[in-house]
Amino acid sequence: MSASQAPTALEENIERRAPSLPITSAEKSNMIIHYYRGEIGRMTSWRDRIDRTTNWAITVVAALLSVSLSTSSSHHGVVLFAMLLVSLLLLIEARRYRFFDVYRARVRKLERYYFAQALYPESDLEPNWAEAIAKSLRHPSFLMSYREALYRRVRRNYSWMYLILLLAWGLKISTPKLLPDGEQADVVFSWREAVANAAFGPLPGWTVLAGVGVFYGFVFFASLHQASDEGELAHGEVHV
Repeated sequence: MSASQAPTALEENIERRAPSLPITSAEKSNMIIHYYRGEIGRMTSWRDRIDRTTNWAITVVAALLSVSLSTSSSHHGVVLFAMLLVSLLLLIEARRYRFFDVYRARVRKLERYYFAQALYPESDLEPNWAEAIAKSLRHPSFLMSYREALYRRVRRNYSWMYLILLLAWGLKISTPKLLPDGEQADVVFSWREAVANAAFGPLPGWTVLAGVGVFYGFVFFASLHQASDEGELAHGEVHV
């Protein structure tokens, strides 16, 4: 090849688009450490978003219960509206939790198979542990369904908020003093009175009670639902 046909440095840079891969063990270790820090950052970011949504839900419960129970002029529909807002935040949190679960799984694989092995080697190390991380990087996908994420967040946090709202709503419709234009009696004296107090606009009380019962049937089922011991749930007991 003549000097005029020899590739220039610019042509070599154009042909070589990707950076060189780590070759030595030191380069590989340095790469893994920096990658681990990056995944920790993403996991922490999504964990913070989950906590923020939970804090919003707690704030909604506290604020609307204060409005509903502090005065008799407040309609019991305020508590129903609080249930609706908390459910909306639950849907948002379940979506965020699915993203968090992806990055947490990568971090846990690095901790379990690389760092733990470096600190205290064991003979039962899975030889292809890095393959799962590589597949996740090439084709990112969720590790759990949206329904499973909903169940888990209800079981961990939201079941208690829903329980507080249910107790507050029951207190509201069964205490005439807390209802607009209610009598001065402390409690209702018949089931018929409680059903009548549960009326919401054009909806009769029994319809509202049936709707709340169906909704809390789902909450009760989600609270008792046990996730399968797969993925990170099969290793240890410290899970979000």
